[in-house]
Amino acid sequence: MTRRTAPLIIAHRGASGERPEHTRAAYELAVDQGADLIEPDLVMTRDGALVVRHENEIGGTTDVADHPEFADRRAAKTIDGWTTEGWFTEDFTLAELKTLRARERLPALRPANTAFDGREPVLTFDEVLEIARAGSARTGRVIGVAPELKHPSYFAAAGLPMEDAFVAALERRGLTGTEAAVLVQCFEVGTLRRLRARIDAPLLQLVAAGGGPADRPDLTWAAMCTPEGLAEVAVYADWIGADTALIEPRPGKASALIADAHAAGLKVAGWTFRAENLFLPEIDRIGGDPAAHGRLRERLARFAGHGLDAAFMDQPGLARE
Repeated sequence: MTRRTAPLIIAHRGASGERPEHTRAAYELAVDQGADLIEPDLVMTRDGALVVRHENEIGGTTDVADHPEFADRRAAKTIDGWTTEGWFTEDFTLAELKTLRARERLPALRPANTAFDGREPVLTFDEVLEIARAGSARTGRVIGVAPELKHPSYFAAAGLPMEDAFVAALERRGLTGTEAAVLVQCFEVGTLRRLRARIDAPLLQLVAAGGGPADRPDLTWAAMCTPEGLAEVAVYADWIGADTALIEPRPGKASALIADAHAAGLKVAGWTFRAENLFLPEIDRIGGDPAAHGRLRERLARFAGHGLDAAFMDQPGLARE
């Protein structure tokens, strides 16, 4: 994953603007649209399997609510300081999760995607790695995988050591070296530091526009994005993945973040580029319909001009066009 003129395209949960996220259909479409990497979010089952969902709460992304046999699994839990009610992957075995079917997370915004509701099961991490391998063979391009470890401290406290399961999955496929076609992401600092001691694959520290890492209450994202903070990140990571608001605080006006990160030896990925007006600043919108597509291509070209190395995208095909 060497730097090049155009940013690498990371298909955010697959082509999630056109198919329900984290489904085989979304990932395979992203591969066919020219994505360089596909991105699965990883959570865990009760029996220790790594599965692919945006969050461990699955009420909005599966048909679990339609399964009366799981009605008593509904619960309220506090995760990284936020209380959420619903159904959680860690309360299901992998076999039980495989009886569920995926559905569109944003049906009001992406109604066309609901045509695919109920068609596909929840995927495992191994299945996504296989989709990338098959996609590479089919297209003749190397399709990378950019897994994000979600809430690893929470899962560890629940007796589910995510880092161990994750490293084991990479080792089974020979994906732990410096040239491995993976880009490992996490918001938690401790997880990435520990992974650095176990694998040589590229690591990406995610940073948000406000707050700080769940496992480091003494640290803020703002402090991590200073030249001094970025130098510290570069000790254990190869990339930062930054909220686009940190890169372009005002439309068209770049901050020093990319330049400072590059000076520290870090590459920069921006998250998340989405075509719908709802997710765009006013300068990039077309019309007043929140679901209508705005000027995503122009926005991406602007960020490429800022020196962006990779872009997380819901509609990867638009970048390739």
